[in-house]
Amino acid sequence: MAAIPAAAWDLLANQVASEHNPFVAHAFLHALEQSGSATARTGWRPLHACVRDGAGDLVAAAPLYLKSHSRGEYVFDHAWAEAWERAGGNYYPKLLCAVPLTPVTGPRLMSTHPAALTALIAGMQNLARENEISSLHINFLAEHESALLTRMGFLPRMDQQFHFINRGYTDFAAFLATLSHDKRKNLKKERARASEHGISFSWKRGAEITEDDWDHFFAFYMDTGSRKWGSPYLTRPFFSMLGEAMGARVLLILAHRAGRPIAGALNLIGGDALYGRYWGAIEHHPLLHFETCYYQAIDYALAHGIARVEAGAQGMHKLARGYEPVPVFSAHDIVDPRFRDAVARYLAEERKAVAQDIAVLSAHTPFRKD
Repeated sequence: MAAIPAAAWDLLANQVASEHNPFVAHAFLHALEQSGSATARTGWRPLHACVRDGAGDLVAAAPLYLKSHSRGEYVFDHAWAEAWERAGGNYYPKLLCAVPLTPVTGPRLMSTHPAALTALIAGMQNLARENEISSLHINFLAEHESALLTRMGFLPRMDQQFHFINRGYTDFAAFLATLSHDKRKNLKKERARASEHGISFSWKRGAEITEDDWDHFFAFYMDTGSRKWGSPYLTRPFFSMLGEAMGARVLLILAHRAGRPIAGALNLIGGDALYGRYWGAIEHHPLLHFETCYYQAIDYALAHGIARVEAGAQGMHKLARGYEPVPVFSAHDIVDPRFRDAVARYLAEERKAVAQDIAVLSAHTPFRKD
């Protein structure tokens, strides 16, 4: 990213996005590289795709990486890799157009010029074929990008996440009033339990976040990440770089007990969404995770008129807490025709199952039936 002018990259990103998406900002991607979090050493070799016109101006771009594994992607293809290796192929390295470590939908093919967009896609495909790379994957892309790539022969994939939708609620009490009696009662109990033991919460944004705050949060992140993922990617410098580069778009929610921070959730603020990204704790109390990551995020969104909260990948437990199922999309270009055919058959069945799951879950949200 250091070799690409930030203003030119961000101009493209903001032109194609219906709302400001902080994760495709030059500053975010550059911080991942500069901090040592997403680099060739960690299995994320940057190969960002750029198309320039005759004057040398950037007219199309995509965040692109050469991957030596499938970790940190949240679109799971480990079974594909295993199957292709058993068949005698080499699945890795592969090309991935995505934001590292970030299961957030946003623009991936950044151009408003049809010819430049076609060149961008063809360039990534040719890179795979000319270098005998097994596949090109584009993850968490916008739905219209998925439709375009499907028309161009990519294999479409669908999954689901759970998002909180602000339907004009004035505050958390107004949101609670829309829930069924049992669900409303349960959420009130959960919030009360989370504040037991003298736990309080604070919101810090931009310049309010100090280096001490980042030290505390990194300890939370490492504790939770080491237990859940094995080896967290993000380095301590990343968080300082993020706070400095992204400014007021960074929101840190901290839980305090006995005068010190014990847990935290890092969020980024987009044009019309609050994105929950990382969380951690050094003390473990009942429902502290739900309060810090989900309920505090809803409180913040409602207080600031934000339209939705995206709380990350997976998490069926979010449904009972007012987060609704929504589809997310990826697209896949498999070079070998035999392997492609097998993946295509798998994805056709998977899409049916995901669509059915979304329909069933949508009928079981906690809202009153009237």
